[in-house]
Amino acid sequence: MLQLNLGDSNRIDEPLKVLCLGAHADDIEIGCGGTILKLLQSQPDASFCWMVFGAGEERAREAIESANLFLHGVKEKHIGVERFRDGFFPYQGSEIKELFESIKKRFNPDLIFTHYRGDLHQDHRLISDITWNTFRDHLILEYEIPKYDGDLGSPNFFVYLDESICRKKVQHILNVFQTQREKHWFTEDAFLAILRLRGLESVSCQKYAEGFYCRKVVLTITPEFQELFQRPVAEKNRH
Repeated sequence: MLQLNLGDSNRIDEPLKVLCLGAHADDIEIGCGGTILKLLQSQPDASFCWMVFGAGEERAREAIESANLFLHGVKEKHIGVERFRDGFFPYQGSEIKELFESIKKRFNPDLIFTHYRGDLHQDHRLISDITWNTFRDHLILEYEIPKYDGDLGSPNFFVYLDESICRKKVQHILNVFQTQREKHWFTEDAFLAILRLRGLESVSCQKYAEGFYCRKVVLTITPEFQELFQRPVAEKNRH
């Protein structure tokens, strides 16, 4: 399985810019928290814009605490939490679109994490749609949220994760989001199960992975890319 390396020699003096978009508190963490933790291991100078669009007062406190946990050590970060009404995002679309436009003016990301376009939750789906409408020349990865609706699909983009990162991700979520602790889906085994399943599907040598949907990507052919085909499979899997 070919792999994409976010390290780019043409950007050696520029830190990676990452935009994380979540409809609600805990969406980003559940969908791509492991990938963010792993990304920061190799890109410690990356800058982040982390936006949560709908959270009441208590959930907003959790969202900020969690973002700071996942972005621990990040020097350049903006964490924003808005108060759009849960379940009513489609009826507040113009205001949400205006917010997206203001984000685009102040932050030009290299990588965007957003919701899956096929997500059956209306708030999630709207955030995904406006992401694509607003950012039209960017690498966008759509993450998945397991839920009652049963809308999990077949991701086509995977990030391998080792067990320590997976458990760190899950423990952060369980420790911070106390408002969700009575929900039937808010359990360690549920969060680890999807990570193990995506690891199985992507033949992860580390057993675990997060899955994403990547709808558009540009492949640049370089001498380094040619070398990738000549490496033994075992060597590729170590990266």
